[in-house]
Amino acid sequence: MKNLLLGHTNSYHGFSLEQALRGIANAGFKHVELSAVKGWTEHVMPDMSDSELAGVRDMLGKFGLTAVGLSGHCNLMDEQRLDDFRNNIELANKLGCKYIITSTGEAHFGEGETFSNDVLVKNIKHLLPTLEKYNITLVIEIHGNEYGTGESLYEITRKVASPLVGINYDTANVFFYGGKLPTEDITSCVGDVKYVHIKDKRGPKDEWNFPGVGNGELPLREFIEYMDKNGYTGPYSVEIEYTQDYCMRDKDQPGDIDIANKEMADSYKFLSSCAQASEKGIVV
Repeated sequence: MKNLLLGHTNSYHGFSLEQALRGIANAGFKHVELSAVKGWTEHVMPDMSDSELAGVRDMLGKFGLTAVGLSGHCNLMDEQRLDDFRNNIELANKLGCKYIITSTGEAHFGEGETFSNDVLVKNIKHLLPTLEKYNITLVIEIHGNEYGTGESLYEITRKVASPLVGINYDTANVFFYGGKLPTEDITSCVGDVKYVHIKDKRGPKDEWNFPGVGNGELPLREFIEYMDKNGYTGPYSVEIEYTQDYCMRDKDQPGDIDIANKEMADSYKFLSSCAQASEKGIVV
């Protein structure tokens, strides 16, 4: 089985959904991860009307893209947020996505959050009936200081013990938060990895600098080779977060969209070269 290659619309934070889909399609991608993160990148949201969702589906068709994943981050430690996440699961189903992605806490701007393995496992188990209803796989992203490695998330997925729950392995977050190279940490959790954010990193550990895939310093080619040899069949979703200045500013400066489009195109070219060298190949 070949791995699907996705462009993540969060790589176009601050741009419209149409700009994101156009850039991803023009880079060569046929599959996409949509961002539905409240207060951050709201390209699609669960309160969209049926006509608005139809418009999203039409736009995907216009650009020849198929939605595979939905980034729907919610604080899974907070029982009151579980209904919000169930709404995101339903949104994923409406858009044809087979995966829903979340971190354990809020993806951005979370304050005063508490973390407990037991609470997290309990709350994820409460979500299983909704995941089973729509046959959607929940993947928990490496994110934050508490769950900054695949090894730490492996403890969670082992306790949940459901085929519909796995790890979203973020190759840059494991270095940024966990201080480990992805090729080192992956050996502790590869069996439960069902989805990968393939993301690059430049500079020291705590520097926000996430360029296009292949334009940074992480051993991503070696990581993909390891995943291939260990039977990984899930998607690779390209996420680019640039420098902090570029990511956080209003995207109204001349040339901003050109930067995003170039980094996305560079990522596609790099991963296409990895696919050509892969034993099984990547669907590009």
